[in-house]
Amino acid sequence: MKAYKIIVLAKQVPDTRNVGKDAMKADGTINRAALPAIFNPEDLNALEQALRIKDRFPGSTVTILTMGPGRAAEIIREGMFRGADGGILLTDRAFAGSDTLATSYAISRALKKVKDFDIVIAGRQAIDGDTAQVGPQVAEKLGLPQVTYVEEIQKIENGKVEMKRRLERGVETVSCPVPLVLTVNGSAPDCRARNAKLIMKYKHAKTVTELQNSNEDYLHLYNDRPYLNIPEWTVNDIEVDHAELGLSGSPTKVKKVENVVLQAKEAKVITSADSDIDDLMRELIESHTIG
Repeated sequence: MKAYKIIVLAKQVPDTRNVGKDAMKADGTINRAALPAIFNPEDLNALEQALRIKDRFPGSTVTILTMGPGRAAEIIREGMFRGADGGILLTDRAFAGSDTLATSYAISRALKKVKDFDIVIAGRQAIDGDTAQVGPQVAEKLGLPQVTYVEEIQKIENGKVEMKRRLERGVETVSCPVPLVLTVNGSAPDCRARNAKLIMKYKHAKTVTELQNSNEDYLHLYNDRPYLNIPEWTVNDIEVDHAELGLSGSPTKVKKVENVVLQAKEAKVITSADSDIDDLMRELIESHTIG
């Protein structure tokens, strides 16, 4: 039985469920320091699909690839606590300000360095941008087939992946040869919970930068246990055209940002009494809301 090398594209995002008045900077970019950072929800759905392949095909590996600042290593550890085998942090100030085009370029160059992968899985979109563009753009830059809106990977045989897609007006089953890139919907099964044994195994996993800033007394562990070392790649580790990175490689510009304040409209509370229900139905019919 073939083992598969799976890469999960994940992103650490600001928790947009807790947006306050300081969420945006004057230049239109997100003030990430003012918001708690979380594992992008649909990327967790993608991780679960990857882990299910690993469960089904012994010897398969799952690696998380994320691009972001140093603290983004937190989601690599989170993925390892749930079953991933490791991760790669793509981090450099040159990546700052990247839109989807520049982000997908950097990620595609990192994947070219990884080589020999079979399946790249990403969440459909990130909650901080809602563009759903990075996954398809990565596939295009790598020249790989892509399948979007995946809800379930049903089987893999004869070098082909069969998947169920959840579309707006129905469900579609498609088959695609490996290697391929696929993006997973939020309607896919939730990611499994953390595993206590894996937490104990990987809780000290760190990047080189984190180790340099650490005062811990057990640094010898990282020589004895190489799985605790999270690779950290900069622009010098991948072959890139610097003009296509960061702000210089991002044609998308924020022209204007507005704070929208939603005002409460008039509300009416009714009970379950027949008279209240009759009054409500009469009002709706008279206003031509129904009938």
